[in-house]
Amino acid sequence: MAEHGAHITTASAVDDQPASFEVVAQDSLMTAVRPALQHVVKVLAESNPARYGFLWKWFDEIFTLLDLLLQQHYLSKTSASFSENFYGLKRIVMGDTHKLQRLASAGLPKKQLWKSVIFLVLLPSLKVKLEKLISSLREEEEYSIHPPTSRWKRFYRAFLAAYPFVNMAWEGWFLVQQLRYILGKAQHHSPLLSPAGVRLGRLTVQDIQALEHKPAGASMMQQAAGSVGEKMKSALKQAVGGAASCLSTGLSVGVFFLQFLEWWYSSGNQETIKSLTALPTPPPPVHLDYNSDSPLLPQMKTVCPLCRKNRVNDTVLATSGYVFCYRCVFHYVRSHRACPITGYPTQVQHLIKLYSPEN
Repeated sequence: MAEHGAHITTASAVDDQPASFEVVAQDSLMTAVRPALQHVVKVLAESNPARYGFLWKWFDEIFTLLDLLLQQHYLSKTSASFSENFYGLKRIVMGDTHKLQRLASAGLPKKQLWKSVIFLVLLPSLKVKLEKLISSLREEEEYSIHPPTSRWKRFYRAFLAAYPFVNMAWEGWFLVQQLRYILGKAQHHSPLLSPAGVRLGRLTVQDIQALEHKPAGASMMQQAAGSVGEKMKSALKQAVGGAASCLSTGLSVGVFFLQFLEWWYSSGNQETIKSLTALPTPPPPVHLDYNSDSPLLPQMKTVCPLCRKNRVNDTVLATSGYVFCYRCVFHYVRSHRACPITGYPTQVQHLIKLYSPEN
């Protein structure tokens, strides 16, 4: 029992395996980065759809491209993914003995590198696409009308019925592998490391020293390049590496911010948050009385308060509840960003179309 407990909290002295909490933490790191970036892009797209709308439309493709650039850079420069390097880990080629292990600064061999890229970037991207496809098929199954003779209807239902079991088996496979790793029965915490031909290990003192001195050696090699083709190739690699370095630096800073937010919004700190953010409850909004003599409101309920004519294309403001013509209230809200009657702050998305029973 003592040996198993030691394996859970510390690395093994024989093969230098990382602790279980380290491998689980580095796995969850990139899982947290994606939704965080997605939320930022969503806020930008909602604030300015004309300028940032394409980021939300093509978020999956852009994120996959940036992730591919980032992971390829780290795997070739540090023999580890971004999250693995963040926690001081590296990927070791299977079959390498302790004396013949490559330094982390040498990068992974091309075969193991591209296998790692496939399992780190492409496979998760395909899984996200598949989950979105499943979601759209479920919506189509619930809200669409399929003809009785539709040959795709049976396929949809079989696919939707089988996917939860396939996904449960996939997640269970990872869970069992992690439990075996915690108990010291497996060399990999993830079943995807074995097909890539690598295992995880800790960075050694030699690895850290080589990583710190590598930039100087790389610059000397670039200066030694003589031909124009080699210089262009070197400049291209330097540009790609610089972009990946900037991306990794930004993510490194963002990771600390994400960890702070995760702590701040954890269940154990909810009482602290409530005490710090406790504010008096604001009073209910005061609406103008319709029967009052206010010059802003017409006497007839079917008249628009703005154009003083019978309303056309009735539209209600969600912030105040008053009804106007769509054209009148749209131009007013877009210009003044407020309700014409109450003065409450209002946006265009607060306009709600009203439909009569005849329509």
